Amino acid sequence: MPTSARMKMNNRKVLLVGWDAADWKVINPLLDSGRMPALASLVERGVVANLATLDPPLSPMLWTSIATGKTADKHGIISFVEPVPDQGGVRPVNVTSRKTRALWNILHNQGLRSNVVGWWPSHPAEPIRGAMVSNFYQQAGKPLGEPWKMPKGTVHPPALRPDMASLRVHPGELTEAHILPFVPLAALIDQEKEHSLNALAKIIAHASSIHSAATWLMRNTAWDFMAVYYDAIDHFGHGFMKFHPPRQEHIPEDQFELYREVVNGGYIFHDMMLERLLKLAGEDTTVILISDHGFHSDHLRPKHLPKLPAAPAYEHSPYGILCMAGPGIKQDERIFGATLLDITPTILQLFGLSVGADMDGKVLLDAFTEPAPPAFVESWDQAPGDFGEHPPHLAEDTFASAEAMRQLVELGYVEDPGQDKTDAMLKAGLEAKYNLSRVYQSKKDYAAAIAILKEIFEHKKDDIRIGMDLTRCLINTGDHAAARESLEACRHTEYGKLPALDFLEGIIHFGEGHPGQALDFLRAAEQSDPRMPELHLQLGKLYLQLHDYGNAGAAFSKAAEIDENNATAYLGLGISMLRQGEYEEAVDYLLSSLGLIYHFPIAHYHLGEALFHLGKFKEASEAFEVSLRMAPKILKARRFLVKIYGGPYPDPALLMEHTQILQQRMKGTVVVVSGLPRSGTSLMMQMLHAGGMPLLSDGLREPDENNPRGYHELDAVKRSATDISWVSEAEDKAVKVIAQLLYFLPNDFEFKVIFMQRDIKEVMLSQQKMLGKPASYNMSLAAVFEKEMEKVKAWERQQPNVEVLYIPYSEIVDDPRRYVHRIADFIGYPLDTEAMRQAVDRSLYRNRNISGQE
Repeated sequence: MPTSARMKMNNRKVLLVGWDAADWKVINPLLDSGRMPALASLVERGVVANLATLDPPLSPMLWTSIATGKTADKHGIISFVEPVPDQGGVRPVNVTSRKTRALWNILHNQGLRSNVVGWWPSHPAEPIRGAMVSNFYQQAGKPLGEPWKMPKGTVHPPALRPDMASLRVHPGELTEAHILPFVPLAALIDQEKEHSLNALAKIIAHASSIHSAATWLMRNTAWDFMAVYYDAIDHFGHGFMKFHPPRQEHIPEDQFELYREVVNGGYIFHDMMLERLLKLAGEDTTVILISDHGFHSDHLRPKHLPKLPAAPAYEHSPYGILCMAGPGIKQDERIFGATLLDITPTILQLFGLSVGADMDGKVLLDAFTEPAPPAFVESWDQAPGDFGEHPPHLAEDTFASAEAMRQLVELGYVEDPGQDKTDAMLKAGLEAKYNLSRVYQSKKDYAAAIAILKEIFEHKKDDIRIGMDLTRCLINTGDHAAARESLEACRHTEYGKLPALDFLEGIIHFGEGHPGQALDFLRAAEQSDPRMPELHLQLGKLYLQLHDYGNAGAAFSKAAEIDENNATAYLGLGISMLRQGEYEEAVDYLLSSLGLIYHFPIAHYHLGEALFHLGKFKEASEAFEVSLRMAPKILKARRFLVKIYGGPYPDPALLMEHTQILQQRMKGTVVVVSGLPRSGTSLMMQMLHAGGMPLLSDGLREPDENNPRGYHELDAVKRSATDISWVSEAEDKAVKVIAQLLYFLPNDFEFKVIFMQRDIKEVMLSQQKMLGKPASYNMSLAAVFEKEMEKVKAWERQQPNVEVLYIPYSEIVDDPRRYVHRIADFIGYPLDTEAMRQAVDRSLYRNRNISGQE
């Protein structure tokens, strides 16, 4: 960033307001009806966005990611609770478990003053320049009138303790004037039998305490950065969202009428508090309002929560809110692609400070009127100096966590640990590891996730979450055999008939190249649970693979109908329309997808493709360029750009740039037909030849009774272990390479591998007949072949220049029409698909065990 820009930003003040679980779906009707005027004013003079959450959506993990710009595997807060050192048992997670510096530590080091109130977790308060009031501050552990002590470490500096203590609001202090705006018919409630009003009073009082501390600090201290976190909207949601309009069928009408306004009342209450914060901050302050996730308020509300740890998180939705306004910020605009991880980098940019290169988030440059390139430091964690941190040897008061722990139990986030502290520590440790595995899954580090899941599965074999997650991870690594084993273990639990298990089995069949069987299981799951968005997404993907674009579109439409914020559903709809030549509709759906998740390179690519077909070459080039900035390896985007810049929208400089990159990245594309010997590779070569694909073969091996239509082989391929020079002659041609030689393919070509899959018994019988041996089944040899198949899949996952299409031999012989278009699309060559179909001679699939087209 230029020095002048940095100097200009150094006088900035920033107010960060956190509303846990706030959701635009609830807010927008209130804005439209004029019931949230403070937020409306902020929206009008700033930018808004959906703020994508992280997985798992558990508040201590998320708010720490917001404060650090890092995922939980880096920052170390991975659960609601943690073991108590030396004494056993568990306690609410403390800030001392955080492994990386937070935003306020960095600001402290740079001489800036921060006030931080109620952040989760922030106990014990850190000794930063400014003030910190921890998340234990608002907890009222004693009845009204009894001494109400603040736990040690709640406030920094300690001199502020008396003032902060006097500002707290006890639930017992609230009167009907405070309750009636939320529950106008409160007088009808029998409080001896129903304790909802007590729970409501506690939520209101806690929020009021946080607000009192924040506003006092804003008035009475000097500050550059102010952060205040309110958890009340999340608590309103967990307690009362089930009563929010429209009424759900299972909610009694009298209960609905009593509590229907609680959630709306909670948002209006927060708007009133926001109005005061904005007035105290002044117009020269940059204000950022965020939530860590949303909260289902419509048909996606779960009717019942499973009896699992952290079950209330099932009520959370994947998008929170972001509203940002102030000097240098665009006005009345929407930005895209924001995540929780972007908040700290963006605030550092506002202060003219460097962003940590080890942070997972980015600066939201689209929010700025004059965006300047961010500066970077390798890591703030490695920087020397005073960062306002706790000393490593800090002794912690474990008993101070008791009341906060009790509230977590009451909210249903954690199990009551009971008397057995050792058992409680074990449960907490396993749950924390499970949360960490979810983090790794979200980052697509499936190997790390599998290692953790296998470990905890040994202790919790009846926990269906672990078994299902393990199955998903194994599917994603391509280890379908292990995935089946894991799935079978799930079927032996009390949840063995869950439709989700049929769904997973369908995905396994899909990954194994058996689309027909996959479709059977997915349809069975659909009949049992038709309201599962992920199921319809998978059905849509399967139909796309089968080139059944009508049914693909219908499946994606169902997913979007169930969850209107599902970006993948709109992507699928866009691709379905694109393949049917409905380019205008494709553009609309793809833009809807990108409106939800902007950092979605494949959606940008397909948007470019649709715009290209519409003749909008300038717009198409922009979409392709964006996709490449996000994912430089999308070579198809570069090939489209070469066509555009070299023709309808000429740009010689960009044409040269993309042409050179293509030449540098890849020497060319080679189509490889592979499989075990006698698995149908000759058949595939014959089909490609009939379709017009040039073959690289030498004719040295002549047709015989085992392959009367020819082998189409290249003798030089046999020497690939020591000489791969033949590859340079294979560009834009098809060549046969048996599975055992795939590993020697070079990495400077792009390979599209058509891999033939055939029953191992048939392969062995065919080989034995070809060798003139009596038919028999050798189990040890079969095991070797199975192992070879596993090796091929492992190799494939590690090769960025290799794409593999698996073709079941028996299915393509029985119904070649089902696969010829798929093959043509995969290799990107204008094949004569009817000639390919006619090249299949079913009579050569002899007795379903051996074949003459191999």
